[in-house]
Amino acid sequence: MKFALIGNPSVGKSLIFNQLTGLGVEVSNYPGTTVELQRGNTCFQREIVELIDLPGVYSLDGSSDEEALARRLLEAQEADAVIAVVNVTRLERNLYLLLQVAEYGIPMVVVLNMADDAARQGLEIDPGPIRDLLGVEVIQAAAAQGKNIDRIIPAALAASPPRMVEIPYDHHVEAAVRSLEKMFAADRRESLFALQGLGDNPDLLEAAGTIADEIESRHRMTVAQIIATNRHNFARRIADRVITKEAPAPRTDPDSILTRLIPGIPILLSILIGMLLFVFVVGSFLEGIIVELFDLFAIEPFLALSLPPLAEELGISILLALQAGLGIAFPYVFLFYIIISILEDSGYMTRAAFLADNAMHRVGMHGGAVIPLTLAFGCNVPAVMSIRLLRSRRERIIASFLVTMVPCSARTVIIAGIVGSFVGIGAAFSVYGIVFGLILATGLVLSRVTPGDRFGMIMEMVPLRRPDPRLVTKKAWARLSEFLFIAMPLLLAGSVVLGLLEFFGIMAIFGSLMEPYTTALLGLPGYTATALIFGILRKEMAFETLAILAGTADLGSVLTSLQLYIFAVVTVLFVPCLATITVLLREVGSKITLAVTVYTVALGLLIGGLIYRLLA
Repeated sequence: MKFALIGNPSVGKSLIFNQLTGLGVEVSNYPGTTVELQRGNTCFQREIVELIDLPGVYSLDGSSDEEALARRLLEAQEADAVIAVVNVTRLERNLYLLLQVAEYGIPMVVVLNMADDAARQGLEIDPGPIRDLLGVEVIQAAAAQGKNIDRIIPAALAASPPRMVEIPYDHHVEAAVRSLEKMFAADRRESLFALQGLGDNPDLLEAAGTIADEIESRHRMTVAQIIATNRHNFARRIADRVITKEAPAPRTDPDSILTRLIPGIPILLSILIGMLLFVFVVGSFLEGIIVELFDLFAIEPFLALSLPPLAEELGISILLALQAGLGIAFPYVFLFYIIISILEDSGYMTRAAFLADNAMHRVGMHGGAVIPLTLAFGCNVPAVMSIRLLRSRRERIIASFLVTMVPCSARTVIIAGIVGSFVGIGAAFSVYGIVFGLILATGLVLSRVTPGDRFGMIMEMVPLRRPDPRLVTKKAWARLSEFLFIAMPLLLAGSVVLGLLEFFGIMAIFGSLMEPYTTALLGLPGYTATALIFGILRKEMAFETLAILAGTADLGSVLTSLQLYIFAVVTVLFVPCLATITVLLREVGSKITLAVTVYTVALGLLIGGLIYRLLA
């Protein structure tokens, strides 16, 4: 059996999915799309049940990738039953989607979630009107407390198709639907979609478009607006019957503080800066412990084995990759995901996105992009993984470029360790100024040239609540495991390749071949090219490799201040680290990953060359 969970964003659908499936979750793109689905299995009475967590949507008649995916899956009837999750405190808006799902006639169960929030707000819920209207099982649940979650699978196994609900549409729309049904043998749902320009039957769409133009000229409204208004009015009447007591007016309204420019922006900046400082300080401390323990208990004992040179080179490459990967994953990625899970579960994330929306619009994105850009200061890996939170592919493409340019903690090591130590603090801050200026310019350009539709930001202001530590940890670990089991194997493979290139002398040959170009373009010795290549594995390795190849950690004695400055700028702008590239491949595909790589290489070399020409 296969069940699909569907609902608005922020209704607790994914929380229910995780409680039913545990951690054995597979994340994959739906065939022919870039939209990700979560799939997981659960066992009930010795039978395996597959669950599909569809992306959150507000309706099925929009043009976004998520809405098109939901329509495709329902039309193909890939699920044996649909589990419709509804936020009972926002019932009218949620019923709009529920009524559309019911039109497909697939066996269905309705879960009225957030019953605990409804009780706190003084709402009394009677599920009877929904049960009578659709003829399906209706379950009141509180996913945050695990209440009645165990009833969902048995109800889905026994689910029956919903009754056909006749929504009273405008008489012109009703007449158009009847005409299209007769002319093309289309059902009511297909005719309604066609009037809104949706569907794959060109003849039906052409006829519906002609009728829709006539209706629009009479009503001074599009057919989509008329249909939406009729559905909302119908949903409101049902909601008024289900909710039998209005909530009392709240004594205090935290949103009046959190969503205003003052003091909302200072609070947001304080939270973001505090998050970065916490992750950077604690992450650096934990990373130092991990690296030291790895050296003591893995690398040193391995070197003491005195294996043949090739075996030793391969072994060291693998151990260094494990050291780099674990040094990133546990200190930085896990801590970031803990904090992000707290912000998500507390409801503050939507307030932050609301405040940042105007600024993000200028670079072609919406307020939700503030989270990936902030995460990138600590580590680009979780930042790239979080761009899936953005709604459109256009936004995800723009974010993938900008996020990979943000100076992460590893790049901060380059800036502080090379420029700050050997050139000066002022010069180190100027590197940040150059990078931020380029990020802004890149965003402005991409916002004008990146193809795709621009969508307005519609985000549910979920109630503020106290996060559950158990659920926060579980969510953070689920996200971390995706990095460990997907990015780490690719990181290991890349490290082995670089190790083989170094063992067979190809890196040395590469350095000698590149010296004429690095000297002419950047004014740097040839071995700096090798350091840049090793920086692809991990950015700090560019610093370490440069010191090894230069023969001294006192880089100021072998390179001029200008050379050190240029090397740092090029390294910071150069190709993202291998872990970031592997995650980019998964999130946005090979074409965009290649474009990001080529752009950052070209940008690093261009800016480095300009600095050399202007200051040499």
